[in-house]
Amino acid sequence: MTCPPCNHNCNQGRDCPARKGENMKLPVDYKSLSPWDRRAVREEYIKVQSGKCCHCGGSLDSPATREMLEKKINRSLFPKTFFQYPVHLHHCHDTGKTIGAVHNQCNAVLWQYHGE
Repeated sequence: MTCPPCNHNCNQGRDCPARKGENMKLPVDYKSLSPWDRRAVREEYIKVQSGKCCHCGGSLDSPATREMLEKKINRSLFPKTFFQYPVHLHHCHDTGKTIGAVHNQCNAVLWQYHGE
């Protein structure tokens, strides 16, 4: 099978080196990722981004910046579990390519205000 995060022929499953952040090639095709793969890719982006949100620049260990938190979000536009997870894997809805790790609030702002 092909391992989506690193694009090599892999039969190691969860023991794949790419899932441990070794030799992962970014960006990847979001649509081809399993939930486990999305987590591995999100964690790799967090490392590459030095723990900062690629949208607001705030620490992913803390809430989004005040500017993002002050944006009015229409929660009815989002799946019920959207805000359950604090860090999301942002991706382009046109190309399917991953962009980076973002706060859930930043992802909502990107979706609602910018169509991303």
